[in-house]
Amino acid sequence: MQPTTTQGPSAARIIDGVKIYGEGNTEVRALDGVSAEFEVGKFTAIMGPSGSGKSTLLHALAGLDTIDAGEVFIGDTELGSLKDKALTELRRESVGFVFQAYNLIPTLSARENILLPLSIAGREADKAWFDNVIEAVGLLDRLSHRPTELSGGQQQRVAAARALVSQPEIIFADEPSGNLDSTSGAELLSFMRKAVRDFGQTIVMVTHDPSAAAYADRVIFLDDGKVVASMDDPTTDGIFEAMKDLGN
Repeated sequence: MQPTTTQGPSAARIIDGVKIYGEGNTEVRALDGVSAEFEVGKFTAIMGPSGSGKSTLLHALAGLDTIDAGEVFIGDTELGSLKDKALTELRRESVGFVFQAYNLIPTLSARENILLPLSIAGREADKAWFDNVIEAVGLLDRLSHRPTELSGGQQQRVAAARALVSQPEIIFADEPSGNLDSTSGAELLSFMRKAVRDFGQTIVMVTHDPSAAAYADRVIFLDDGKVVASMDDPTTDGIFEAMKDLGN
């Protein structure tokens, strides 16, 4: 186990983050003074028991939800200081998302779905980068296919390519392999690992699966809304043992 600070510059960080749902007897502190940093060019997994605050932390880091106390930064920008328009622009320009639900537009081809964020932003794709991403996800012969003509694993790789193609500063992934069979899940996670190793991408992923988390450079563990431990160079067995100690 290692401390929860990073060695290099942080792509995202949260300082003393608090998120409360309900009040009085029904109050739940989903985040209870969380502090953590996520290093540039690294793959970090967030793990913990059900209800530990994993998804709440991810949504706060990504600017999809606000916190009640503390600070959240993407790069050097503190999210709480931004108006709605500026926050939307930051997410569009700097952040990529891969969720358990693929969120593909059924009437668009794989190519059109991948390029959609750039189209919305009025930007042209860098052809060399687009070609790199398509090769990495193995979708060259599927670009003209619509989502209904693709397997679940292929759809999730389209979603991952869509997150990468705009070259965001950071990608947030929430249970990205949760709906996939073991083979498709391994293909997706291998691609995410490759994106970090070969492209210098920064990825933060929530998962409940020790095998998935073992693809990461580092795992942080949450319990009852607090960061309780972290592990560098994780293995499936090491993560499994660490998880057994949580919630006790």
